[in-house]
Amino acid sequence: MIGVIINVITVIVGSLVGLLFKKGIPEKVSKAVMIGLGACTLYIGISGSLSGENVLILIASVVLGAIVGTLLNIDGAINKLAIKVEEKFKKDNANVSIAEGLITATLLFCVGSMTVTGSIQAGLTGDNSILITKATLDLVSSMMLASSLGVGVLMASVSVFVIQGGLVLLAGLISPVMSTGAINEMTCAGSLLIVMIGTNLMGITKIKVADFLPAIIFAPIIYNLVNLFI
Repeated sequence: MIGVIINVITVIVGSLVGLLFKKGIPEKVSKAVMIGLGACTLYIGISGSLSGENVLILIASVVLGAIVGTLLNIDGAINKLAIKVEEKFKKDNANVSIAEGLITATLLFCVGSMTVTGSIQAGLTGDNSILITKATLDLVSSMMLASSLGVGVLMASVSVFVIQGGLVLLAGLISPVMSTGAINEMTCAGSLLIVMIGTNLMGITKIKVADFLPAIIFAPIIYNLVNLFI
């Protein structure tokens, strides 16, 4: 769990630094930064989505994920949590949605091959090198995100601890089904969600991205089911 703890600390430190810088940034500059971050997020999402090898798996994952996520109202649940926190930080984040910051940061920090492979490697062999490398990248990313998206990015440190920590503890159980192909399909589905977030940040769309989160779970499951019949 050392790698996970280091990653959580870097997200917290980076977010706090970003929040400090945020206070001195004019609104017009903040909006410009948001558009810039949206464009960068769009690029990250498109790049990651190319890792998928079967578009039908992606389509099935997204459709099933959207159905389950909408029925469970994941976006609504996250927003209820965010509203409680937002009441305490309303003055500092008057024009920023805490839920948006939380969801954006959680996906960027917790979706991808580095998260899965790094956590499994740490859980099985005790080698935290991949997670520590990821922590360094997240330190910079959290600074940039928090300066524009506010305290929601800081809250994402909890997501990092829960998701990566859970993967480390369950490494022995999930490693047989998390092959390179399964990880690639999961990364592809998650990256498509990141594309949605990128368009949201740029003001192009207002997609409830959280409702699509189950797609990330469906992707490796469908991949393994397909391989059973091939």
